[in-house]
Amino acid sequence: MCSLAGVEQEVFVTPGTLAFEAYGKGRATEQFTCNYGLNEAYRNNIIRGALRVVGKDSGGNARIVELSSHPFFMATLFLPQLSSKPGNPHPIVLAFLKAAVAFRTSRGTTT
Repeated sequence: MCSLAGVEQEVFVTPGTLAFEAYGKGRATEQFTCNYGLNEAYRNNIIRGALRVVGKDSGGNARIVELSSHPFFMATLFLPQLSSKPGNPHPIVLAFLKAAVAFRTSRGTTT
């Protein structure tokens, strides 16, 4: 059984990251449908690698990770689409769309 089914939690976002840039602030309330998390057996290997934990809950559990060497690689352990509405997408969804447009523009394509 999922311990976070239907739960909202605060996520604390590290300044100077894509996630912080997307939110425009260091704290957000997010919706969860299950208790996803990093496998503790691999946590240290993940953190020592290229992935950075850039968002944590109040218990210090990873909720957002980014790949620093990539223009836009962000993974969340919550579901941003749950709080997206027509005409008002979630900040991370909007940041992804903006990054996709910027990438296309940088390659000189418009379609």
